[in-house]
Amino acid sequence: MPLAAAAAAVAACPSPIGLTRSLCRIEAHPRRRRRFRLEANSSASTSAPAPTAADEGGGAGLCPVVRFDMADFTVADRVSVGLHGRSDEMIFEATVCDPSSELYGSTVVLRQLKSLQAKRRGRRALEVLKKLARRQMMYHSYALQVHGYIAPCNAVEEEDVPLVLVHGYHGSHSLRHWLQLSDWIPTLEATLALDEEQVRRVGDDSVGGPAVTRQLRLIRILMRDLLIGVNYLHSHGLAHTELRIENVHVSPIDKHVKVGILGNAADFQDNDLSSSTIASNNDRRKMMIAFDMRCVGFIMAKMVLRELMDPSTFFKFKSFLTKGNDPSCLREFLLPTLYQNSPSGNIGLQMLDRQWGAGWNLLALLLATKPEERISCVDALRHPFLCGPKWRINPSANLIRWGLGSTAVRMAEDYIYGRHQRRRLSYFVELMEVLNPSLRTQNWLHLLPGRWRLLYCTGRHIGLTLRQPSPRVLISAVYLTVSSESVDQVFSLTSDVGFRIMPEPNWPHDKSGSEGVLSVTASARIAAGRIYINEHDSKEDMVTSSMRYLHGNKWRKFSQIKELPSSLPAVNIAMDEIHVSISCTSTMTVNSAQKALKEVRTQTPPEMFDLSKIVCGTYIDARLMILRGVNGSALLFTRANPMIDT
Repeated sequence: MPLAAAAAAVAACPSPIGLTRSLCRIEAHPRRRRRFRLEANSSASTSAPAPTAADEGGGAGLCPVVRFDMADFTVADRVSVGLHGRSDEMIFEATVCDPSSELYGSTVVLRQLKSLQAKRRGRRALEVLKKLARRQMMYHSYALQVHGYIAPCNAVEEEDVPLVLVHGYHGSHSLRHWLQLSDWIPTLEATLALDEEQVRRVGDDSVGGPAVTRQLRLIRILMRDLLIGVNYLHSHGLAHTELRIENVHVSPIDKHVKVGILGNAADFQDNDLSSSTIASNNDRRKMMIAFDMRCVGFIMAKMVLRELMDPSTFFKFKSFLTKGNDPSCLREFLLPTLYQNSPSGNIGLQMLDRQWGAGWNLLALLLATKPEERISCVDALRHPFLCGPKWRINPSANLIRWGLGSTAVRMAEDYIYGRHQRRRLSYFVELMEVLNPSLRTQNWLHLLPGRWRLLYCTGRHIGLTLRQPSPRVLISAVYLTVSSESVDQVFSLTSDVGFRIMPEPNWPHDKSGSEGVLSVTASARIAAGRIYINEHDSKEDMVTSSMRYLHGNKWRKFSQIKELPSSLPAVNIAMDEIHVSISCTSTMTVNSAQKALKEVRTQTPPEMFDLSKIVCGTYIDARLMILRGVNGSALLFTRANPMIDT
C-alpha cells in the first residue's frame, strides 16, 4: 500500500478503539494527542466488557492510552528488517512531529492492523497496557511500550477499516537478527555497553575473555532480562502466549530485553464466573505459565545452539520433543549435529557442558514434557547456569545427581582411560549409586524400557593399539535394548555390538571395511534386592574415596552422610536362555567369522556378550543407567537417541 493511501486510510476520526461513545470522556486539544478516562456505566454496550477488579485497583483512573492523528507523524520511506509482522499487518517507521507531544522527535512504529483478528490483538494490547499501568516502570523496561493508536471513524469492527497501533521503536534488529550476524557478540556487547557494573547483574566481575565466556555472559544477561519480564507478566495474572525469538528486541537505550506488544496476552482467571472455579483457574494458570516457559526454553536453545537457527534443524529438534522424548536426553540427540558442524569443538556444546552440565539441566527443565514439571521464572533465575561465578548457589539433590552424571559422561567421551581417569569415573559411579533417585522397583519398570548406549565399563579395557590381532576389528557402538514383554516384570534384552573389519595392511589410516553386528538376546525378570559392599576388598577404599567427594565444596549438601551404608537398594536381574547371532555385510568363511567373533568378545565387556553375567541394576533415571556384573564391574549407559534408525 502506498504511504499516501495508508495515511488516507487511517485518517483520524475521534472515537476510541472498540468503545462506544457513551463509555468515554475525551480530554483533548485539537491537533494534539488525546487521553481517555475509561468509565463504565449502566448504558454500556455489550461490545465493551466492563472493567475487572484488577482495572479498578491502583492502576485505575487515567489510562495512559493516547489517540493520535496521522498528521502527528512523518512516515519514513523504509522499514527496518528486524520489525516482525504478520500477513494481516503493515508496519511503518515514523517520527513524531507534533511539538506538543511528549514523544516529539522520537522514532515510533506504526502497526496497521487490517483483519478483525489483528484489530482484536491491537485492542488487547491496549487493555493490557491499562492493566499494567500501576507499575509502568517495569512495563516500560520489559515490554514494547504501546503509546496509543490511530483510529478511523466509528466502524472499527469492519474488515475494510484499518486500525493503527503506535508503539515504541527499539532498534532495527530483533533478537533473531542479532543472532544471525556474523559478529553478533561484539556488536551486542557494544549495544549493551557492557562494563563491570553491567556484568555484576549476572554475578560476574570481568568483561572480555574467550569466546565461550563472552557468549555465556551475554546469554546470561539476555535470559535473566527475559525471565524477569515474563515473571512480571505472570505476577500480574497474564501469560504472554506468543514468546518467539522474532518478537524479542534488545533496546540500545535502557539495555533491556523487550518481550513484545502483548497483543495475545491471556488472563489466568476465567471471566465466566458461572463455569469457573478456583481449581479450574489454578489449572489454567499452571498451563499458561508452563506454555510460556516452554517458549522461553526454545528461545534459550536458539541463543546457545546456533544450529537451531536453521529451520530444518529446529523442526527436528521440536519433533524430538513433541514425540514425547524426555528433554534430559537432548544432549545425546543433538551430539551428531553439533559435531558435524564443528568437529573441533562447538561453542554451544561447551557452554551447556560447563558447571557439570547445568545448561542442559536448565534446558530440560524449561522443556519438560509434563507442564507441571517445568521450572518457574523465579527458580530459573536462581539456576546455576544463569548465575555468574561470584554468586554462591546451593544446588538441589537433583542438580547434584545431574552434575555427577554429566561429569561421568564427559569423562567417558574423552576416551583417556589412564589410571587417574578410571579411578575418578569409578568414584562418580559409586556416588551416583548412593544418590539413586529410583529406589522402588516400580520406577525401574517405568524407566527401564528403551534403547541404551554403553558409555563406560569399570572392568577391563582392551583396544587395538595394545595388540596385533587378526583380523583388525573396530567396535563402533554397543547398545542394550530393553522392551517389555507383558504387564508383569519380564523384559526382553537385546545386546547389539556394532563392529567393522578393517583391511590388514593400512588399518591405522584406513578405517573402512565390512560392517557387522553381534546380537545377543535374552529374557529377564527383575525383582527388588540390595547390593552389598565387600568388606574385605573394596569397602574401605570406597568409603575413603567417596567421602572425599561427598564432603567437598561441590557436594556440601550431602555432608551429613557420615559413612556409606553397608548395602544399597537395587533390582535383581535374572536371565533366561540366551541366543547369539552375528551378521556381516561381506561374505565370511567359518574360520574368519570365528576370529572376528573372538576379537569382538575381547574388546567388549563380557556382560554385553553373556547377558547372564548382569546381576543387578543400581541406578536409573531418564537419561542414565548403571548395571552391575557378577564380577562387580559397573556398566554406565546413556539413553540412546530414539530417532536414529536402529
